[in-house]
Amino acid sequence: MKILAIEASAKAASVCISEDGKILGEVFLNCGLTHSVTVMPSVEWLLKTAGLRLADIDRLAITRGPGSFTGLRIGMAAVKGLAFGADIPCCGVSTLECAAYGARECGKIICAVMDARAGQVYNALFRVENGKLSRICPDRAIKISELYEELIAYGDVILTGDGAELVHGETGGKFTLAPEHIRYQRAAYVASLGETAECVPAGELLPEYIRLPQAERERLERLKKEGN
Repeated sequence: MKILAIEASAKAASVCISEDGKILGEVFLNCGLTHSVTVMPSVEWLLKTAGLRLADIDRLAITRGPGSFTGLRIGMAAVKGLAFGADIPCCGVSTLECAAYGARECGKIICAVMDARAGQVYNALFRVENGKLSRICPDRAIKISELYEELIAYGDVILTGDGAELVHGETGGKFTLAPEHIRYQRAAYVASLGETAECVPAGELLPEYIRLPQAERERLERLKKEGN
């Protein structure tokens, strides 16, 4: 089975093609360009370089969230466009599980975190058993201070994801940072998780934001202050 995977949930963007678990190629870009500029050219280049056509792809995989609202929408739009055009089944995987997947060899308790701003992080905790991840909690938005109180009970915890350095600093270096080269969510991890993820029609593939966009939060706060 050939899988084309896209990861565009944060600052970096990546695209990967795998076949039966083997990575045929991956493009990873963290150069400050917007995903609308990098994702589709990366898809086109990777297909061409691998000697494949879109029609050769059996499944499309994408991180469904949490993450940047704009990044998630760009990634979803790319996958939906490819899926509709070539009638390819697609699947979404948790961005946090994707981040944890890369660090699964580093320890027994993995804390995947992404900077959610406003004093919060997106987070999920995983236990590693025989090289496989099992969830301790669902994806969520949580204050770093509250997360710290939870992590203390586990003792040795591996921090991974693009919010790992933030949490590491805010908690006084109490927990271990995953090595940088495996710390970030990548399309190669999306492809691996996509092998067993449930496929849905493109029209049913939806992002999972976890919380409301900033503009909507500000609107509701303003209404609250106005007494509405």
